[in-house]
Amino acid sequence: MQTQPPRLALFDLDHTLLPLDSDYEWGEFTMRIGWTDRTEFGRRNQAFYDDYLAGRLDVHDYVRFATEAVRLRGPEAAQAAHAQFMREVIAPAIRPQALQLLAQHRAAGDEIVIITATNEFVTRPIAQALGVQNIIAVELERDASGWITGAIRGEPSMREGKVRRMEQWLAARGLAWAGVHSTFYSDSMNDVPLLERVNQPVATNPDTRLRALAAERGWRILDLFQEEQA
Repeated sequence: MQTQPPRLALFDLDHTLLPLDSDYEWGEFTMRIGWTDRTEFGRRNQAFYDDYLAGRLDVHDYVRFATEAVRLRGPEAAQAAHAQFMREVIAPAIRPQALQLLAQHRAAGDEIVIITATNEFVTRPIAQALGVQNIIAVELERDASGWITGAIRGEPSMREGKVRRMEQWLAARGLAWAGVHSTFYSDSMNDVPLLERVNQPVATNPDTRLRALAAERGWRILDLFQEEQA
């Protein structure tokens, strides 16, 4: 009897499983707790976010900028601040619709992977809060003491890099695209390379451009948080 291929459910994080951008919100949070200057940091944080939406973000420059306050404060203060961030920002943003979608894939026996262009410091605790063990995020370089340097380690999981990082994840498990059935949920045009690669692309809470592209290509469109916006 022929066995079924492993089934993977891949999820972007920001504006897909969450109705916010965790990277941007972390920056806003550092301003509220006094770690960063509201005027200058706020201006640059918004500019980087605009670049991301436009598909022109220099991710190396952004990660150096976004992790500077964390790097300077050190591990203990960073961990405490992130725990506060989870309580005040992320936990209230975790919606039943997202948890139900994840539960449906678990019930179907699918292996769930969050693959995000946001760095691992911000996103690993979020994945844990969502009950997801597998996360592919932008990995951060560490110094001899084990603390972050502000640089990216390896290839960033962004645009075409998401495809390559996913291929590395598969290869480490003795798998390849041809041997799995894959679904990918994303809101962003930045994720078109991976949406094009999987068996079932799902434009989820899509921006205007992705919604139009999905309609043109016959991809499924899922407005996960539509009810609460009505």
